[in-house]
Amino acid sequence: MKLAEVLIKPIVTEKSNKLSDAKRTFAFRVNRKANKLEIKKAVESFYGVNVTEVNTVVVPGKAKNRFTKSGFISGTKPAYKKAYVKVAEGESIDLYSNI
Repeated sequence: MKLAEVLIKPIVTEKSNKLSDAKRTFAFRVNRKANKLEIKKAVESFYGVNVTEVNTVVVPGKAKNRFTKSGFISGTKPAYKKAYVKVAEGESIDLYSNI
């Protein structure tokens, strides 16, 4: 798998911001087929940091229902894979540099 296909986007939430401040851990949405070694290589090459630890989680899909004028609509949100990446001491990833 190409390194550009591994990382989809960083996850920016209150929980991920607290993790990045306290434990130097950053959250990314990644390709479902990517493994920990590919995720580590992709983060190191794109952000120029040393990665010490990678944890992955497969978030299951959820059933969603809503009522509209045309009737009752039911569907599912897709499952996705999330990676928590811990960087080395003294290093950080600036996720807001391109804004």
